[in-house]
Amino acid sequence: MFAVETTAHEVPVDPPPTGVPPTPPHLPPAPPPEGDPPTVEPPLVDPIITPPPAGDPPLNAVALGRIHARRLREVYRSAGWPCCDAVEVDLLAAGLLERVRSAQGHETLRVTDGGISHIASALVVNRTAMSAHEALVERVAREMTRGGRIAWRGLSLRARLPPKEEGGKPRWCIARPDVFSIRNTSIEAYAHPVVHEIKVSRADLLGDLKKSDKRAAYLDLGGECWYVLGNDARGRCIARPDEVPEGCGVLVLDESGQLIVARAALHRPVERIPFGVWMALAKAQPLRGFDEEAQELLGH
Repeated sequence: MFAVETTAHEVPVDPPPTGVPPTPPHLPPAPPPEGDPPTVEPPLVDPIITPPPAGDPPLNAVALGRIHARRLREVYRSAGWPCCDAVEVDLLAAGLLERVRSAQGHETLRVTDGGISHIASALVVNRTAMSAHEALVERVAREMTRGGRIAWRGLSLRARLPPKEEGGKPRWCIARPDVFSIRNTSIEAYAHPVVHEIKVSRADLLGDLKKSDKRAAYLDLGGECWYVLGNDARGRCIARPDEVPEGCGVLVLDESGQLIVARAALHRPVERIPFGVWMALAKAQPLRGFDEEAQELLGH
């Protein structure tokens, strides 16, 4: 065996551990705490609320409107040829239409039983709205006859519109006022034609006010143009008088249901009524006024 020489710069190494841990030194026990520890309020942290996962809407949850009901009626009274548009897709997804393939391979549409029920429900709503509109039209026309005027309902009159650009040619359109009336006179300059437009729906009124050509046609036909505003389901007027453009009169219903003038119409003298208007009035049946024979019976 050779002896290993240890140099001066080498450090002796401790022997490897034997596997028994050394004994820790003895420490005195800690003194017991005096009193309760001070309360520490936890920091205010907003609770994290995890929203529930948004599920996909059901396939048949389609918002159906008037355009869908109109399309159902069109398909019901037609051969059922598809249009392949978004309205048709909504109706197919809602189960109101179904595709039918013929023996020749042609695909058509058929209204289902659910579609028939939807058409019937839409017709009930339309009849209710039309009944309110027609009732107010009848009332305004009766008021005109009580005032000694001759009134017509549902006329189609040819009206003249101003040109779109300066120096251009005038335009023509067909206007359909709800009530058209003239004085019961034989002098044309005293006829004083008046147009009444009846509105019982705010949406219908706002859509009508956007059509400036329609008001221009009414003003061309009559010396005055009046808007008669009905009430909504809560008994409130569907619009304020200042929402109607200037120059047009406004009639509203008061609390007792009487027609009152909310704003007078701008009067424009009409010296001559166009010949086409006279022809339309001659062909149409005016509203029947007071029965003169019934009035005579009151004197006996």
